[in-house]
Amino acid sequence: MSLSLVSHKSANLAGTFDVPGDKSISHRSMILSAIAVGQTRVQGLLEGDDVMATKQAMIDCGAKIEKHGDEYIIDGVGMGGLTAPDAPLDLGNAGTGVRLLMGLIAGQSLRATFIGDASLSKRPMRRITEPLEEMGASVTTNDGKLPVTVTGLEIPLPVSYTPKVASAQIKSAILLAGLRARGATIVTEPHISRDHTEAMLRHFGVSVTQEILEDGQHRVTMTGGTDLIAKDILVPRDPSSAAFVIVAALITKGSDVTIPAVGMNPQRTGLITTLIEMGGDITLSNQRLEGGEEVADIRVRSSQLQGIDVPPARAASMIDEYPILSVAASMAKGTTMMSGVAELRVKETDRIAVMAQGLKECGVSVQEGEDFMSVTGADTPPAGGATINSQHDHRIGMSFLVLGMIASQPIQVDDVETINTSFPQFADKMNAIGASITA
Repeated sequence: MSLSLVSHKSANLAGTFDVPGDKSISHRSMILSAIAVGQTRVQGLLEGDDVMATKQAMIDCGAKIEKHGDEYIIDGVGMGGLTAPDAPLDLGNAGTGVRLLMGLIAGQSLRATFIGDASLSKRPMRRITEPLEEMGASVTTNDGKLPVTVTGLEIPLPVSYTPKVASAQIKSAILLAGLRARGATIVTEPHISRDHTEAMLRHFGVSVTQEILEDGQHRVTMTGGTDLIAKDILVPRDPSSAAFVIVAALITKGSDVTIPAVGMNPQRTGLITTLIEMGGDITLSNQRLEGGEEVADIRVRSSQLQGIDVPPARAASMIDEYPILSVAASMAKGTTMMSGVAELRVKETDRIAVMAQGLKECGVSVQEGEDFMSVTGADTPPAGGATINSQHDHRIGMSFLVLGMIASQPIQVDDVETINTSFPQFADKMNAIGASITA
């Protein structure tokens, strides 16, 4: 049965808001801990549906993962210790999980079939499977989509691969496949993408180097054949989840909200940079390192935003945040141009099309093209009063619930179950600081 939520006009959001653990790092902590030598303790893990699907997939491949109190304990099986699963690995809605695990299996002498929910089953997989085939894996797909079966090999071929787009998922799949290769696995991206995989591989003792080339390309070089050595992980809080709270506080009058211990990896802070350029009152404090990742406390106060042109080169550092940025832009003076964002069309949904249509239904002026979307704010809050089908996309759902906090009329958002993939109890936590979201 589908779930719907209704977001009503709010004011004076205030208090401290603890967002969940970082989803990207949580996925990687489950995967890499399981193939390390020794025991890893993970604190702060995001217990959303996506990460739990990755956890179960690792268990199905022979990993031992248990929860004790507020931490997960993973007894690693070593680089070649995984076993073939008895049934297809169901990753649900977890796009990151399925793509990283395809890479992992490609570098193991195992065969596994990957399946997912209706949304994940529509998403393209060839840009992952093609480099894995170059490394020697045998892959079958359903016309480039799930189900996908990967038959790996004990010693994959090292490759030097240049993807057409900067994508942490493509890069990470290749690096995971190359862990047992003899020699260097090299990925050269058009520009740098999220580098959580590189950071965590180094955390476990693997030799990984990163360099920015003269033409701006980002090259990652990893030496294969090294055992991962278990090391405890403290997962920072997710900046992509914090984005919804930040924008809600910026556009809701009289708001003053603090979000502690949010990850500040430079490849994840594009939205914060953009919102500050738009005039957002955002301050960072208590900046520190936790588990090898930069974190900080964020204080946000309501602000009058100004439209800007967001640099296309910034897209990789905020690709998941464009839906909520478009909500912020609806309350900015002038036009906010978001270009170089074609990647949004192959996410859980075509996020450009779905956001543009929904914003228009709520009375917001929007234009879109193949790789851009522009939003022009008005002097008054948008009308709202629409019923939005989130297309089972968690970020679309949360974005329109935030828009409902400032719209003149309530906004109903349908098919919001997938919010639990990344942000369990989102509505309850938002209500605790002053929002009004009802079932």
